[in-house]
Amino acid sequence: MSEQSRPPVWQMIREAMEALGSDTTNVAVRNWIIRQYPGTKRNTISCHIIMCTVNHSSRIHYPQNQKPRTANGRYDFLFRPERGQLQVYDQARHGQWTIIQREDGSFTVAEVGHEQEVEQETGLTEEEEAPRGYAFTAEDQLRDYLAARPDTMEEGLQLYVDEYGNTGVEYNTPVGRIDLLAEDADGGLVVVELKVSRSPDAVVGQLLRYMGWVKRHLAEGKRVRGFIVARNISDRVRYAVADIPHVSLKAYELSVAVRDLPSIDASPTNGP
Repeated sequence: MSEQSRPPVWQMIREAMEALGSDTTNVAVRNWIIRQYPGTKRNTISCHIIMCTVNHSSRIHYPQNQKPRTANGRYDFLFRPERGQLQVYDQARHGQWTIIQREDGSFTVAEVGHEQEVEQETGLTEEEEAPRGYAFTAEDQLRDYLAARPDTMEEGLQLYVDEYGNTGVEYNTPVGRIDLLAEDADGGLVVVELKVSRSPDAVVGQLLRYMGWVKRHLAEGKRVRGFIVARNISDRVRYAVADIPHVSLKAYELSVAVRDLPSIDASPTNGP
């Protein structure tokens, strides 16, 4: 089947759900699509499953879901009853879900009637604060920004998703929690460690520990690389990674654009 004749991946998932029935699993949907549409990337399927699952907390990391809205559109047709399980979303059965924006600008998912509860699940501690005006104020803000735009770090990069539907955002491992775990255009895995301002020496050992675990437990022989992303990278860190293969340093920059808005028409209008 040619690329032009393939439906979009979200439509493939709809077809899989119709074929498999209302109650199925992430793995079953993925395998059905790969059989019907050979060559479709496993991780791309997994990412789109999350994007279309109304109660999956990580769906807000995808651009289609980065605005306040009620879950009743094209990308709102799956429900996650438990890890690795999928059902066709039914508002009467599962409740009405929505995407809301907190006061700090971040997004989250909530069931209608419970929005106030999740709106209050935010706030920075003194240890998380950073000087304002030149950098992100907390690592979770930098993390969420890059999770929604992984290709800003490298073209073709996308979030990693495991077979249970867990995304690579704060990915839990026995050796610690990875800030971001991504998959590159060739299917290799990329471990990303983030610092909002200056990157300390300790981040190098932390990154290598995570890379070692990913290589042995997730990569299945594929290449594993590491990124350190910070506002400032010290020379000490640069020397520390100078002779380490597959580790890259990346500095982020913030900018603000200001544009004129047209004046509101002050002429009288009909109606109330």
